[in-house]
Parts: sequence; structure tokens; C-alpha cells
Amino acid sequence: MRLDRKTQLSIAYAILTILLLLVMQSYFEGQVDSVKYSDFRQWLVEGRVAEAYVGSDDISGKYYAEGVGEGGLRTFSVNKMDDPGLVELLQKHAPSYNGKREPTWLTSLLGWILPAVFFVGIWMFMAKRMSGGSGGLMSIGKSKAKVYMEKGTGITFDDVAGIDEAKEELEEIVEFLRTPERFQALGAKIPRGVLLVGSPGTGKTLLAKAVAGEASVPFFSISGSDFVEMFVGVGAARVRDLFEQAKKHAPAIIFIDELDALGKARGAGSFGGHDEREQTLNQLLTELDGFAPNAGIILMAATNRPEILDPALLRPGRFDRTVTVDRPDVKGREAILHIHAKGVKLDADVDMHRIAVRTPGFAGADLANVINEAALLAARRNKNSITMEELSEAIERAVAGLERKSRVLNEKERRIVAYHEAGHAIVGELVDDTNPVQKISIIPRGVGALGYTLNTPLEDRYLMTKAELLGRVCGLLGGRAAEDLVFKENSTGAANDLMRATQLAESMVKEYGMSETLGLVAHREDRNQNQFLGMGGSERGYSEETARRIDEEVAAIISNGYKRAMELLISQRDELEQVVAVLFEKEVMEGEELRRILGKAPADGDPGHESANGNGSPASGAGSSVVVPPDSTPEQPA
Repeated sequence: MRLDRKTQLSIAYAILTILLLLVMQSYFEGQVDSVKYSDFRQWLVEGRVAEAYVGSDDISGKYYAEGVGEGGLRTFSVNKMDDPGLVELLQKHAPSYNGKREPTWLTSLLGWILPAVFFVGIWMFMAKRMSGGSGGLMSIGKSKAKVYMEKGTGITFDDVAGIDEAKEELEEIVEFLRTPERFQALGAKIPRGVLLVGSPGTGKTLLAKAVAGEASVPFFSISGSDFVEMFVGVGAARVRDLFEQAKKHAPAIIFIDELDALGKARGAGSFGGHDEREQTLNQLLTELDGFAPNAGIILMAATNRPEILDPALLRPGRFDRTVTVDRPDVKGREAILHIHAKGVKLDADVDMHRIAVRTPGFAGADLANVINEAALLAARRNKNSITMEELSEAIERAVAGLERKSRVLNEKERRIVAYHEAGHAIVGELVDDTNPVQKISIIPRGVGALGYTLNTPLEDRYLMTKAELLGRVCGLLGGRAAEDLVFKENSTGAANDLMRATQLAESMVKEYGMSETLGLVAHREDRNQNQFLGMGGSERGYSEETARRIDEEVAAIISNGYKRAMELLISQRDELEQVVAVLFEKEVMEGEELRRILGKAPADGDPGHESANGNGSPASGAGSSVVVPPDSTPEQPA
């Protein structure tokens, strides 16, 4: 009969305990000197016996090891002899002698039992830690998945907004888990795996929990990094254990967050065929193939880096369906804001549409942070509700960072920053009709921003024309042009502007085909294997002559944008001085005040102005697209 692992461990612990007790007994016995009776009598005569205990069979006590009254005391034991003169010797030379109480069988038994119980308790505690009771060594092959049983997630589709297309894609999964017989009757097979792809904070994990909450099935949640350990084979064992648990609770959902930590393409970054991560990935692929048809287990995973996943994961039969969880449009942002605002107290003047218009490019997590930051600001100011003032400041914190009022600039630096930001605002407002200026500030924010100009798109944009991109470059260079116009010298404040303008010009030439000289050829640089491993740079797919022409085109775009910005500021010199005067007085200027100075009509989002296109109709088209985020131009020191 073969004993189970638990019984084997118990027997091993018992044997080790007995051995330990025997070793301890022999150790303590080795500390007692066994002497001859003749030597004992001689010690009595010499006065070297400090104390003695006379028993029925032996005599024990302590003696001076190196002479009378000298040296350390040691313990001795001697067999008792039939000596009539022993008592007389003891009375004469060892007056402190005494009789020894003989131990009973119970005392002897307790002398063994108590140490044994103590050491058995220690072994049981260690065994529990090693066998997984507290996540110890013996549990390294167990899955670390958090299990939410029926409706345990507490999240449904009502808690998800702004990603309606993704919700529709997953409603089919919910219906299969609710009524699998309806699909089985038609011979339909539900996708085995669903991959959620999207930028960080867009709600991939929330959407997976909502699916489990809607379907009322067990939900196994685990991160991809939880499979990876320093011990070889542990990740594969955890994958097996996870799927075994899910099969016992079928129908169920397995959700792996950050799949790229586990499913990275094999051969990239590993040296040898027995890499631990590769073994874990191979086991995951095997488990996906091993699913019985309609077994009731659906694997969901989320990643924001789908390009590095192993192609074997994405083939039909494994992750059959890929659901894109994109950043929400203005209508979706407004719905998300309403969801996150349920638990906070808003003032009656709060307009969620205006907040949604001012937050293009924000994901669900960003919007939740805006609401929370506004609530914290209102509480700090002892207000009874959250107003538009707190919400606007929370948006600025998310875009430009915290205010740094403690960073005091001298008069010359304040003048440079004021003219720099005024140049950004005026040029940006005149050349870029799609991104009106919302706010100008010369209050330092964040790590290195000495001021900023906030431009917000009127609507969600997914494509940009060449004219719009050239206008964006011109707006970025407006700050440097204003410095040159007024002070006739340069400062380090335009470092970030120049970097962004150069990147934008390079994209126009190398990716978007917007150069008449180079034509409709993309000159993107491919990442080679050495660069992926951090061992080298990118591999350029064009000649040195082409590289020289690219540099010339980029320089021409930057130069023309700067000349255009300078011409606009020369023509608007009086308006430039008016804007600087307001910034010196208030440190902050709203966009509607700038438009009044420039004689422009109010823009969407200005107080008292209704939106002409409240839903933010996005532009559509094929090919590459440019997502326009909130455009801020903070000053960065070189």
C-alpha cells in the first residue's frame, strides 16, 4: 500500500523528532563526568567535592576540577559502593551532602513527553508553512488566482461606460455562459479565448469582471507575472492547477491580466530552449488545446502590448476573438464621469459635458482620478460640494502636474516665462482653429514646467491634415519666437517645445508621406533583435543620402514654422503685450479672455457658449491615424 504525501511527511517529522531528542540526551549526558569510586573518595579527602547527593544506586554532585576551591565546578556521577565509612567521610569533608530523590516513572515519562511535544509542535508549524497553509515553499506549484464565486465580483455592465462596442462583443460570451444549451443545440462553438487589447486605464479588467458578474459564474483572476518564479517548472505547474480548478467549477471564466508578462514571443530575450517562461507559455498553449468542446471554460486575457505576444497564442482555437478597448469619445467620457460621480456630492453648476470636452484622450482611470482629485480639493477647502473650479483644477493637475507656488522666480525669469507662454497662446490660437486655448498660466507646475498653455480640441480627432500639423509645429515654436522678438536672446525654456516640434516634423516626413521631396515613401526604422534585447540600436532601412534629405526636410519644416510664428507675433505685438500684462497681474488667463483680446469668437467650452457639436463627431478614414491628446506646452529647463 502506497502512503499519501501527507502521511509520508508525518512519519518523516516523527523520525526526525526522535533523532533530535536522542542527540540532545547524548549531548547533556556528555556534560557529566563519570568517575571511579576511589577517585571520589580521594576528592573527599582533598576537599574538592563542593556538594554531593547520595542516591540508592549512585552519587552525584559538583567538584572543583583543578584543585581545592579552584577552577570551574563540574558535574560528576559515580556508582555507589557498599562502603560503611562513606557517611563519616561525607560528614567530615562534605558537610553539604544530601540525599537524592529518586525519580518516579511518571517524572521520567514527562521528561521525555514535554520536549517531544515541544519539538513536534515546531515541526507541525513548519510543515504547515511548507505545505501551503500560508503560501509557503510546498505551495509554489499552486495557482495564486483570486476566485470570485457567483456574483462575487459585484460588477455588471451597468458599471461600465464609454466602451459600448466592446460590451456588445462580450454579450455573446455572457449569453453562452447563461444558456449554453441554446448554442449547443445549433452546434455552435463559443470562442475559447477572448483577448482584451487597449491602452492602460481603458477598463479591460473592469470589463472582464463585468462579464463574470453578468453571467453569475465563478471568476478566476490572476496576473501573468504570478506564473513566473525562480524555480524551473513552477509556472507550468500553476497553469495546470489553475485550469484544473476552473474545470471543477465549470462554467467559469479564467482571466489573466497583463498577458504579455507570460505570453511574450518565444525566441526573443531567452537563451536556450528550457527557459522557464517558455515552459509556462507552452503549458498554457497545451491547456487551451486540451479544452473539451463546450466545456464551459472561457479564457479571457488583457494586454496593452499585443504586438509582442507569441503568434501561437493568437491563432484560431486559442484566442479566437480580439476585442479592442479604446479610449472613450466625448459621449463616452461624459457617461464615465456620471458613473464615477455617483458616490460624490456635486454642486448644481457642474456641467459634465464641459468636463468631457476638456478631457480628450483621457481613459476611464484618468477620469476617475479627476473626480477623486476634485473631491479631495473640495474637502481641503472645507466646501460642502464639488464645483467646476475643483474639477477644472483637477484636469490641470492631470495634464501639467501640481502647482509649485513655492518655486519663486525672479523678475527676469517671470518676464521670460510670461512672454513665452503668451507667444504659445497667440500663435496657437491663430493657426490652430481645431485646438482653442483653454488656459494660460505662469505658475510653475510639476517637475520642471515653469508655465503652460493648455489647448483642448473642439472634438475628438483621429486624423490630422498636413496644414493642421504644420500649424501645430508653428504653435510649438511660438514661445521661442516671442523670446527672440522681445529679448533678442534665447533661454533654455524651449527645450521641450523643440523636441516635440522635431518629433512631429520627423513623423510628417518619415511616416505620413507629407514631403514633396521624398514622396510617398515611409522611412520608418525597424527594431531588430539586438535592440529588443537591449544590445543595440535600430536598423535603418534607407541610404545615407536619404537620411541627409530627411534631415533637410525636417529642418525646413521647423524653420518655416518658426518664420510663420515670428510674423504672426510681429503683427500682433500690441495683443502680445496685453496678454503679458494680464499674466503679470493674475498669473492665470482663461481662453475666452485671450479670444476677446484677439477679436475672435467664443469657442466651445467657454462660459455661456453652447456646443455646436456636443457629441464630438470623430473624423473617419482609412490608413494611419493620429490621436490628438490635450496639447500643453510646458516650459522645461534644458
